[in-house]
Amino acid sequence: MERVSKHNYYLDIAQTVSERSTCLRRCYGAIIVKNDVIVSTGYNGAPRGRQNCSDIGVCQREKLGIPRGERYELCRSVHSEANAIIAAPRDQMLGSTLYMVCTEPGTGEIVPGTSSCMMCKRMVINAGISTVIIRDTKDEFRIIDVNDWIVNDDSLSGVFGY
Repeated sequence: MERVSKHNYYLDIAQTVSERSTCLRRCYGAIIVKNDVIVSTGYNGAPRGRQNCSDIGVCQREKLGIPRGERYELCRSVHSEANAIIAAPRDQMLGSTLYMVCTEPGTGEIVPGTSSCMMCKRMVINAGISTVIIRDTKDEFRIIDVNDWIVNDDSLSGVFGY
């Protein structure tokens, strides 16, 4: 019997977490893993107690035609990475790996080429997470050394989105 790779095992779990997303634009799921133990999970959705976009039936950023990766202050959602970080103790995030998957609402199809926004990158860096692994297809993924986000500081580029 052929076993699924460890990375795809965790990415499968992150993809399942994305099914809890309440975003009308993109569904994200993230899990933080350290020493083969899942520390926390997170998906994108409105802050606790507030109505979700799926409840009110509109995405403000979509309605205004805002490109992906821009003007997140208008988004109702807390991002999946942020929710996973909020739910985890810092000592368990130091040196950990964050696995992330983005899927299309409705179809559940994997969205390739996704990345963390600038705000989430900053939170991942400050949380002490060392690696981010992002799914591009059912079997393919990218491994990102978080130190690259420190050395190649995209916040200085003047380019928005991703």
